[in-house]
Amino acid sequence: MGNLISDFKQNVPPKPKFSVDDIPDLSGKVIIVTGANMGIGKETVKALLQHNAKVYLAARSQEKAKEAIADLKSQTGEEAVFLQLDLADLHSVKRAAEEFTQKETQLHVLFNNAGLMGPPIEQLTSQGYDLTFGTNVLGHFYLTKLLLPTLLATAAPGQPARVINTSSYGAQLLGGDINYNTLKDSPARKKAGVEKLYYQSKFGNIAFSNELSRQYGDQGIVSVALNPGNVKSGLQRNLTGLTKFIVESLVYPKTHLGALTQLWAGTSDEGAMFGGKYLWPWGRMGKNPSTNPVAEKTLWTWLEEQVADI
Repeated sequence: MGNLISDFKQNVPPKPKFSVDDIPDLSGKVIIVTGANMGIGKETVKALLQHNAKVYLAARSQEKAKEAIADLKSQTGEEAVFLQLDLADLHSVKRAAEEFTQKETQLHVLFNNAGLMGPPIEQLTSQGYDLTFGTNVLGHFYLTKLLLPTLLATAAPGQPARVINTSSYGAQLLGGDINYNTLKDSPARKKAGVEKLYYQSKFGNIAFSNELSRQYGDQGIVSVALNPGNVKSGLQRNLTGLTKFIVESLVYPKTHLGALTQLWAGTSDEGAMFGGKYLWPWGRMGKNPSTNPVAEKTLWTWLEEQVADI
């Protein structure tokens, strides 16, 4: 654990060069942010609203989303649109995509921001998948798949549609592969434990992002994954004991910093060139932890198989 903490501290990012003030005018842009009723997602929506985007705030709880929308309106004068989305239920994902496409013909940026860390090991998704992987990877994959026709229709020469996939520093430290025996309930899943399952899911976010870029980059889709930085947010709510103490003693208290890297990727002119890249906080190019195209394709194929009959 000592080496982990040392490595964590050595990766303290420098002062950011990109700020919310650098975001261009987003008038006419339609954007979805998942997991946006708190933390980094809420800060992302706030910045987008301040620059005139039409933002769909996607979240599971209507009550919490409405509170966030009201709070953001009081701060920005602009109102986000609620999109009900439970990433742990593939039928909910399908309904959310259908609702969105009934209202909108364009989608300029999809922020796959929502994340789950360390839920009780006995908890599964509605379809019986590991709750962490099912939420962080499978749910976002299905949402992206359903919205791809709209993203592709929105993309124009020199103006790609963007899919921004939020990973984690944990993927860089302890990710590296995916044990498919742990993605549904099994002895292997319980043996892996909640921390490994989380790191695995965050690595899955990167592998998915890379394969999405490989398959659709030449059709106008920019897919990029990123480490948002270790900031205090709702992500830590399920942690307990020593793990909770260690993590909360190391995270940055300023949640708004965590939004900067994905805002840089999703709104800046240079972000249009980030397809297949991996970004570090606070808005830096980093070394991609996933470098095996065969493994990335294998994950994509598995994900396709899981949603084929939904």
